[in-house]
Amino acid sequence: MGIRLGAIADDFTGATDLANNLVRAGMRVVQLIDVPEDGGPDLAQDADAVVIALKSRTVPVVEAVDASLRALAWLRDAGAEQIYFKYCSTFDSTPAGNIGPVAEALMDALGTDFTVATPAFPDNGRTVFKGHLFVGDVLLSESGMRHHPLTPMTDSDLVSVLGAQTTRPVGLIDHTVLASGADAVRARIEELRSAGVAFAIADAVSNDDLVRLGEAVRELPLVTAGSGLAIGLPANWGLRPTSAAAQLPPAGGHRAIVSGSVSVATNGQVRAFLDSGRPAFSVDPLRIASGADVTGEALAFADAHLAEGPVLVYSTEAPDAVRGVQSRLGAAEAGELVERTLAEVARGLVARGVRQLVVAGGETSGAVVQALGVTGLRIGPQIDPGVPWCAATLPEGDTLHLTLKSGNFGAPDFFSAAFALLEKS
Repeated sequence: MGIRLGAIADDFTGATDLANNLVRAGMRVVQLIDVPEDGGPDLAQDADAVVIALKSRTVPVVEAVDASLRALAWLRDAGAEQIYFKYCSTFDSTPAGNIGPVAEALMDALGTDFTVATPAFPDNGRTVFKGHLFVGDVLLSESGMRHHPLTPMTDSDLVSVLGAQTTRPVGLIDHTVLASGADAVRARIEELRSAGVAFAIADAVSNDDLVRLGEAVRELPLVTAGSGLAIGLPANWGLRPTSAAAQLPPAGGHRAIVSGSVSVATNGQVRAFLDSGRPAFSVDPLRIASGADVTGEALAFADAHLAEGPVLVYSTEAPDAVRGVQSRLGAAEAGELVERTLAEVARGLVARGVRQLVVAGGETSGAVVQALGVTGLRIGPQIDPGVPWCAATLPEGDTLHLTLKSGNFGAPDFFSAAFALLEKS
């Protein structure tokens, strides 16, 4: 049997976030790093769902569309019965895209005239009400995302945000429809389609809303969402939650954390780690730009502390500090310098025997897995909502336990909780 669900994620942590929710709902899931060139690794053969992780959230629109269509072609060849385009639960994008253009390209390739869109993930405080996205108790436009260096989100009205990126009309399935059940949602979908609407932002303020939406979209060739909708899809194939779906090999080796995220949540996690007095090395983008061997310094620091680990290597800073660096180096150059350095550090840590690695930040995660030569991940148990441990096979054959954390996710004690979970496994 081919895979049931094929997913295309626009960044690496988002892919893991989605895979985590599918596993929790009973699917055996494999995450592939980019589109396989050789048919895909063998670990995808016994999966119910395959998630292809792209690095397409902030690249030029043409590149994002091309990568997404290549992923779609691979998933369709693998037998995927439904396609899931996954983006961030904070709807990270700009007026130019990439959410709208990629979704439209996928619709055209699948020959469908309608899909839904909802970034809601109530377990992580992301809810949609009357088409407006809330982060915790505040509107998206009032959250820390308004300061994001690449995709500042200053509008909470998702009908408006998506409408600015698409050539097709955008409508709304509001909370009163969701509360009335899956049949009411299906009726609203048909009403919108008849009116020529192609995209429907769907409200969701609870997991029950997402379960009802999942049942209602069973027949749609394409769904687009954050990771929350994933909890409502496996039941469409008769699957139910089971711990067996999340089993990973035993963990060993040194422990380390690499953090490049500038989000409020990750800043809090780094502060908690520093306050605990554990070993940490701060990466300064200005010193990298000056030609200093920051990678070598970080690895020398790690050599002295890995035995007492975990060791943290981080470039996480508050928004004001990030803007100061960007004003001197340029936003793109500053980001590339940090990503490249942290990826080199991660490769050096693994060479030194690190086999339990936490990576914080979507762009950082993408750079790290590419530097390590990881091509696929088996998805394991959840640490915090949206963030699981995964297992990868390194090129030399060793198992690396890896977690790729979205910058916005996780409790303040996430780093310590992650390693504690592995100790119990």
